[in-house]
Formats: sequence, C-alpha cells, structure tokens
Amino acid sequence: MGQMIAPWHLLLAGILAIAGVTWLVHEIREDGARSLANAIERQNNDAENSAHEKRLEYDSCLDAGGLWDFSTGQCSRSARGGRH
Repeated sequence: MGQMIAPWHLLLAGILAIAGVTWLVHEIREDGARSLANAIERQNNDAENSAHEKRLEYDSCLDAGGLWDFSTGQCSRSARGGRH
C-alpha cells in the first residue's frame, strides 16, 4: 500500500494556504489604500497651488490699482477716473 500522509501535514498545509491568501488580500487592500491616499494628497496639493496662484494674481491686481472681479476671477481696470 502507498504511504498515507499524516493528518497534521494536511492541517499544516491548510493553515499555510489560508495564511497566504490572508496575506495577499491584506497587501492588495494596503496597496489600494496607499493609492487612494496618494490621489487625495495630489488633489490637495493641486488645490493649494491653484489657490496660491490666484492669491498672487489678486494681490498683483490690487497693487497695480485694479479691481478684482470675483465673479470672473480676473482683474479688471480700476473704476477710478470713469466717465465724466
């Protein structure tokens, strides 16, 4: 007769298989979480840079004597010295 594998070998193989699948699932989830966090951080950095640039445009507009039009987000000429 052929040699029979002891039941504890089967149990050990099953435990190792479950541990491997658990580790794989954990790594996939961690990678997804890192990807999501990186995407959010990129969006935050882009928003911060955009806000900083608009603030510089706003300050430059006022320094040049212009009026900032908040509805368009652009500088327009000063209302001073308008029509007589």
